Amino acid sequence: MDSNDRKKKHMKDEKQPEELKKEETEEIKSDERISSPSEEEFSDGNKKLIELEKQVAELTDKFLRKAAEFENYKRRTENDQLNLIKYAAESFIIKLLPVIDDFERSLEHIDTAKNNDALKEGIKLVYDKLIKVLDDQGVKKIESVGKPFDVHYHEALMQKKADKVEPHTVLEELEKGYLYKDRVIRHTKVIVSEDSSEESVGTEKNEEENINKKNTNEE
Repeated sequence: MDSNDRKKKHMKDEKQPEELKKEETEEIKSDERISSPSEEEFSDGNKKLIELEKQVAELTDKFLRKAAEFENYKRRTENDQLNLIKYAAESFIIKLLPVIDDFERSLEHIDTAKNNDALKEGIKLVYDKLIKVLDDQGVKKIESVGKPFDVHYHEALMQKKADKVEPHTVLEELEKGYLYKDRVIRHTKVIVSEDSSEESVGTEKNEEENINKKNTNEE
């Protein structure tokens, strides 16, 4: 170490603690001035923050509006569905009203009608009109007579002996059945032909019972 360095070190060592503290404070302040942002940088940062806050506010407003629109749409859709179910038969009923009008007109003149044939013809026309309305809506009769009994379409109320007819064949319709499109909405109530084999089995059983009774009496 040369004489100049020793001299500087000696002068530094001779400084009072207050002077050293003052120098250190000034050095720190100098460093802060160097590292702290300028007014221009601070202003730009504020502008960016304000812009971001504005964008957040706009997006929040849009979200709330969309949420309100969706709720309104959902409510309208639910109301439309409820009304659709509630008034589903409206168009069909409107088509039935002219048929009811025809029936009412027929009832008004039924007491004064002198020609029964004309009255019957009028009622038949009204009936055909009603069947046409039902047919247009997909409602059709189940044709059963002469066809094999089918539990999917028929309800057998009784059996009847019938010559030259296959067993379990529909002989008569006691109440009409109807299809709505591809679904049975009412089964046809029918009378079905007896099974000849069942009849013969029943006859043999009766004969066997008679023989047993006869043997018991003889004993």
